[in-house]
Amino acid sequence: MKHDPEMRLKRTDAFRQDAVRIALTSGLTRKQAADDLGVGMSTLNIRFTAHRDTNVVSKKDLSLAQENDRFRREKRILKEEREILKKATQFFAGQKP
Repeated sequence: MKHDPEMRLKRTDAFRQDAVRIALTSGLTRKQAADDLGVGMSTLNIRFTAHRDTNVVSKKDLSLAQENDRFRREKRILKEEREILKKATQFFAGQKP
């Protein structure tokens, strides 16, 4: 299905700033935030870049968002390690994965 350029939604600057604020502070992944806001990932990433050095998000909120990102990465790594250990345990016990 092709998108008609005339049918595109016009986003205001306020919407763009709110999108960045929500994506940074909601605790959602960027993909989830983009889906919830009805924008594409590339569009959201462009907005992040455009508003990175502005006052859209307070320093405290930005710090919390960065900490959340770090926790998400650590959680993903721990899940991957758990799966590796589970498969290794099954292998050495002679079980099929």
